Amino acid sequence: MQGKDVQKELKRLSQAATNVNPALAKRLEEINRWIKDLKPGALTAKRVVMAFLLEVTTDAKLWLAFKTELSVEDQRVALLQLTPPERYWFSDLFPRWLEENDPKFYVWRQKLMTGVFSQADDSTIKSIAKAVKQQEGEFWHRYIADLSMATDLIVSHRQQRSLCTQITTLSDEYSQQKYADWKITLQTWRIERGLFVSYNPGVPDYIQQLATLALENSDILELGTYRKVS
Repeated sequence: MQGKDVQKELKRLSQAATNVNPALAKRLEEINRWIKDLKPGALTAKRVVMAFLLEVTTDAKLWLAFKTELSVEDQRVALLQLTPPERYWFSDLFPRWLEENDPKFYVWRQKLMTGVFSQADDSTIKSIAKAVKQQEGEFWHRYIADLSMATDLIVSHRQQRSLCTQITTLSDEYSQQKYADWKITLQTWRIERGLFVSYNPGVPDYIQQLATLALENSDILELGTYRKVS
């Protein structure tokens, strides 16, 4: 999809959402104002911005279809067809992000636009997600969850309980403040449990270890637990 197509889609979805979900319409209008001064070609060239826009328009389209085309009972059935992390996203976190103030949104969207935002750990996250699937788990990744909710991956395993997980290469000694900020962020968004992992990329097989750790904790962590592991 090109920049001009994304801009048109944002406007279309915003108009469609006006009477169905005003919060969604307002958020899409906010995003549209953010990109409106960019020429389509310049927008297309901003790879990370485009990736975010494609994610949010895809989710908005699904959310609108969910609300306008399905009865309450059919919505319940449709949610059950999703993986646990997808279900958690669409039934809890995404609508919560639409309805509530996001204090980080203005900051990180500017970082996306100016290119300050770095996806240095993107390949690691993708590798962990692949390992999660290999271990018969499920995952979900979204820019909004990453940048607003301090969640690199939402994972689930045998108990089908979604767990918000963040990883960092900061050593245990230096990650205390990041952990404290992460915990506050999760609690602010009413995310009831989470896993924060500080890891060493020099350790052999660390990708598989991170995937295993996330999946095991998705099954066993109790509500109200924000576990820090090094």
